[in-house]
Amino acid sequence: MSIDTATGSLSLSKGAPSTSLSALDLLEAEAIHIIREVVAEFERPVLLFSGGKDSVVVLHLAAKAFAPGKVPFPVLHVDTGHNFPEVIAFRDETVARLGIRLEVASVQDYIDDGRLAERADGTRNPLQTQPLLDAIAAGKHDAVFGGARRDEDKARAKERIISLRDEFGQWDPRNQRPELWSLYNGRHTPGQHVRAFPISNWTEIDIWSYIERESIALPPLYYAHERDVFRRDGMWWAIGEFSQPLKGEEIERRVVRYRTVGDMSCTGAVESDAADTASVVLEVARSTLTERGATRADDRISEAAMEDRKKDGYF
Repeated sequence: MSIDTATGSLSLSKGAPSTSLSALDLLEAEAIHIIREVVAEFERPVLLFSGGKDSVVVLHLAAKAFAPGKVPFPVLHVDTGHNFPEVIAFRDETVARLGIRLEVASVQDYIDDGRLAERADGTRNPLQTQPLLDAIAAGKHDAVFGGARRDEDKARAKERIISLRDEFGQWDPRNQRPELWSLYNGRHTPGQHVRAFPISNWTEIDIWSYIERESIALPPLYYAHERDVFRRDGMWWAIGEFSQPLKGEEIERRVVRYRTVGDMSCTGAVESDAADTASVVLEVARSTLTERGATRADDRISEAAMEDRKKDGYF
C-alpha cells in the first residue's frame, strides 16, 4: 500500500488488483460509513436540508449509501421565511425526485404566535434555534445529520463528527468525546440526541470538486448570474422583499454568485464570472477567505457568534 503525496491517492500493491483511491474517494467512503453507522445505531435519524450545497452533498451521499433503496430517513428544513425563492424551489424539487418526506419548522409561525420576536437587525438566522429544537423533540429524532464542515468556522472546527447534545439541545465544547481510529460513540440518555456531521473533514474545494465529479445539481444562484444588488459591509446584497438598500446605498446591476446560501437578509454575494462548476472549483482554489467569512453577516455579530448559537442548540 502506498500514498501518492502529489495527488493524495492511495494505491494497493504487492499482488493485489490495481486500485487507486483519490482523496475524494476516501472522503466519500468516510462519509458513507458515518451515515450507515448512524442509521444502524439510532432509531429516528433526520437530515437537516436547506437546499444549500453542503446539505445537498450530504443527501447525495445518503442516496449513494442506501442505493438502490430509498434514503431511510426524512429531511428537516427550518424555514426562516427569508429564503431565496430559487432555493425553496430546488428543495421541493429534490425531495419530490427522491421520494423523501420533508418536515418543515417555520420561524414565521413562531413570530405570528408570539413565541419569537423579530430582531432589530432584521435577520432571522439566529431565530432558528427554538423551532429546530422543537422539531427534533416533536419528531423524536435521536440523531440529526448536518452538513457542517470544520473549515467553515472556528466553532465548527471544535466539533466532533458525532456530537452529543444534552436534554436542552445544547452543546458543551468541553464535553466532547474522543474519536480515535474513527470509532464513534453515540451513547446518549433519553432526551439527549446527537448531531452527526459526515462531511466534517471536507473543505469547500472538496465539496465543489465532488459536485463537479458527481454532476450534482444545485440551486442556480451558486453560479454567476446578473442580479440587482447594493453594497453593504463589504458585501453585495440582493434586492428582495427582505433585503432593501438603506439611504445612500445605490442599486447596481452586477454579475455575482453565492458561495453559501442563507437568508436573503444576511447572505451576501461575490462578484464572479464562474458560470459552471469547473470555473467555481478554480475560483474557490484561489480564494483566501472561507465562504462564511466572506459572505455571512450573521457570523459577524461577534467573534464568537457561531459558538454562542451552537451552545444554545443551533445547527
